[in-house]
Amino acid sequence: MNVDLESLAEATSGAIGSLLSTTILYPLDTCKTKYQAEARSHGLQKYKNLSDVLWEAVSTRQLLSLYQGLGTKNLQSFISQFIYFYGYSYFKRLYLEKSGNKSIGTSANLIIAAAAGACTAIATQPLDTAASRMQTSAFGKSKGLLKTLTEGNWSNAFDGLSISLLLTTNPAIQYTVFDQLKHRVLTNKPNKDDKRKSPVALSAFMAFLIGAVSKSIATVITYPAIRCKVIIQAADQDESTSGTKVKSQKTLSSVLYGIWKSEGILGFFKGLHAQILKTVLSSALLLMIKEKISATTWLLEEEASIHCG
Repeated sequence: MNVDLESLAEATSGAIGSLLSTTILYPLDTCKTKYQAEARSHGLQKYKNLSDVLWEAVSTRQLLSLYQGLGTKNLQSFISQFIYFYGYSYFKRLYLEKSGNKSIGTSANLIIAAAAGACTAIATQPLDTAASRMQTSAFGKSKGLLKTLTEGNWSNAFDGLSISLLLTTNPAIQYTVFDQLKHRVLTNKPNKDDKRKSPVALSAFMAFLIGAVSKSIATVITYPAIRCKVIIQAADQDESTSGTKVKSQKTLSSVLYGIWKSEGILGFFKGLHAQILKTVLSSALLLMIKEKISATTWLLEEEASIHCG
């Protein structure tokens, strides 16, 4: 059985990048998720600003609780990014081989990215749901992964799956924009190696910048669905601050109606700034680390082949 080493290298570098970026930005992610999950009722809400979540952790001496669910989130992040990058790289190579084209168009790239995203969502949804529930539980009262997953019916572990599948358009848009911008940058970058055409890597700054731009575009377009997903996944938690029975909101249509009724149209974008800040930094760090790991891996492989030859 032949192993696609290039796809494997892409998957590994993407997963490691995801693991590091998730860990670095996790406190911000926890604050963002708790802020998004709160539904306003009769004009009342516990968190008026993102900083209120941080202040609650500080005032109750629960700073370490900002990391509740980190292990689960890292596991989910590592597995999901590995599956995504492997699938994305593999499907891309397969498409080029079958079609005979030298490059992938925008439409084909979107379809390939969406297919990889769908596989990822189905495989990691229980971990994603568990991580969200652990983050949105009261500070200091987060339950372990096994207990969180086994609460209620097994189907509850797949809460938000339909929205996760819908949100495959997010990374599809993100990585399509990233690849197109990367291609334009590298096309204008001279190749100093006349003997071998190496996979020229972006500089750390350029990878960070392009990653930030691509993720910002994807986040703004898909944000209403992102917030609905957070509310659905946090529905089983005992959150009485809003005065509403959020746990009854299990479908996308009911969540959309609930947000519209209690918060108006702006409610669909509550926490957008926090989402952009977190996801842009996370994605930019991920792609920057991935580019550096990929470049280092290629250099090591070249040195090994030279010595062996």
